[in-house]
Amino acid sequence: MSSVLIVLSAARVWTQLDGTQHPTGFWAEEFTVPHRVLSEAGVNITIATPGGKIPVADARSLTIEANFGDAEKVAEITSHLEKTKDLLATPVRLEDVNPEDFDAVLIPGGHGPMQDLAVNPDMGRVLERLLPDSTKVVAALCHGQASFLSAGNPDGSWLFKGRKLTAFTDEEERQAGLADNAPWLLEHRLRTAGAQHEAGPAWGSYVVVDDNLVTGQNPGSGEAAADAVLKALAARAN
Repeated sequence: MSSVLIVLSAARVWTQLDGTQHPTGFWAEEFTVPHRVLSEAGVNITIATPGGKIPVADARSLTIEANFGDAEKVAEITSHLEKTKDLLATPVRLEDVNPEDFDAVLIPGGHGPMQDLAVNPDMGRVLERLLPDSTKVVAALCHGQASFLSAGNPDGSWLFKGRKLTAFTDEEERQAGLADNAPWLLEHRLRTAGAQHEAGPAWGSYVVVDDNLVTGQNPGSGEAAADAVLKALAARAN
């Protein structure tokens, strides 16, 4: 049985360019959908957060408006959060995680990772151990890829430089109405750091697989990304 570490942001706010605090957390769908897919496949899942703090779902991620008017989808997401409430209430401390214990790490998004995981040394430590190991899998969704900025090589270069990936696009950030006051934009930062960023149409499911790196562009990419993780894990188990 494969073991997957899901790292969730513990941030409650995202500091804006003008200093205001934008309420945030993890994007609910980006946790619930991969968690369901992986759980149904029999994967052993551990949840970690910085400091072992209880993560919170971004309230906006549970609104019908943010889910394109799909009330049934919101109900499914809310139901899965309720089913996993005990798991979410007892995360392990990211500081205590031994990367050797896991076959893969998955980092869901929401704007929370822009606040904490992007600059968290233990997030970097986990990524620095798993990504260079071709037998392991690294995966992230949407803004979860902000966590990649925490990881470096021994020579001081960025760990993900030259890797093909996708992430929430600057255009999607503009359409969400949050680009103008964002302290930085994720796609731009990843490109500037040296990633080969690819993207599909705004809000559509889009996944990039680059060897042992699996990335999804936005919340709607969660199921395809989780399926890609399962495929990658199966390939490495043979």
